Amino acid sequence: MYKRTLHTVIESVLPTGRAIVVMGPRQVGKTTLIKSILSGQDYLFLNADDPVVKARLTHVNTAELRSIIGKYRVVFIDEAQRIPGIGLTLKLITDEFPDVQLFVSGSSSFDLAGTVSEPLTGRKWEYVLYPVSWEEYEDKHGYLFAEQQLENRLLYGFYPEVLNHPGEERMYLEELVNSYLYRDILAYGEIRKPDLLEKLLEALALQVGSEVSYHELAQLCGIDQKTVQKYIALLEKGFVIFRLRSYSRNLRNEIKRNRKIYFYDNGIRNAVIGNFTDLNLRQDKGALWENFLISERLKQNQYKQTYAKMFFWRTKQQQEVDLVELKDGKITGFEFKWKAKPHTRLSRTFLKNYQAEEKIIDRSNFREFVVL
Repeated sequence: MYKRTLHTVIESVLPTGRAIVVMGPRQVGKTTLIKSILSGQDYLFLNADDPVVKARLTHVNTAELRSIIGKYRVVFIDEAQRIPGIGLTLKLITDEFPDVQLFVSGSSSFDLAGTVSEPLTGRKWEYVLYPVSWEEYEDKHGYLFAEQQLENRLLYGFYPEVLNHPGEERMYLEELVNSYLYRDILAYGEIRKPDLLEKLLEALALQVGSEVSYHELAQLCGIDQKTVQKYIALLEKGFVIFRLRSYSRNLRNEIKRNRKIYFYDNGIRNAVIGNFTDLNLRQDKGALWENFLISERLKQNQYKQTYAKMFFWRTKQQQEVDLVELKDGKITGFEFKWKAKPHTRLSRTFLKNYQAEEKIIDRSNFREFVVL
């Protein structure tokens, strides 16, 4: 089992009068995380995958909750998104049972359904658990082993089941993609043509690290731009992909409305396009490296609560900065290379106009970028 960074983060706010809500994609270890936090404690575990539990917690009243909770002072509701009206039920527990510490986990549809955020406003601490981070991986296996495995991680990613079955990575990734990836998205989005969603996702996978045009994607997939926007929003809420917006403040020739799209996990990205060819034989090595670095930076910024905002920057003259990070009014530009040449520099236009700090990240120094 991997010791997750969120374990310490969540423990630091306990005990609390608020519900602890852990969301994230399927199969990243949300249940395992909460059970590890509660290890040694006497708690009530309610698994909403159980039809009886689901029925008893659907539109329940205070008296019924009192009967269910009984003497317990800690309650863990797993896969809570399966319970109709769960947001109001959770609100009832936090309001009427102030001595009860509530833990809740939910997959992506938990967020998609929007059943929790409004009822629990001011009553919850909300966290997102991502696939295992480089820091968590290194903490378990040690610095040397992690370094030796870097190229494998660029290919197969960091889902726990994938990490725990070396030699069988592709089989587990195919299972993840085919059985879990689309389930919540298709159900919530009422998508009548899932093949179009898959086609769009494959197109996005092939454009990792490049600017994405909704117009071009619509033409490629044979759908309108509004449908492209809807599907991409669903894939974001399903924790499959995320967007970086372009950074623009004061230059007339900056690209202002474009966006780049990345995958939360390299392994999922490669499974979508069905390509696990050795890294040194691939034309998309740079894109995989960039996707890995940016997804790992996102995990760190979220887990460590740095409040940094992430962008990319480009001008119409093709001057480009891979990642722009804005934190406490300070701007840092990052350039990503697998092996940087001695003279590699960021755009002088960018550095001069934004008084930005410059950092070149490559294979030799990436650790300082992915472990904060």
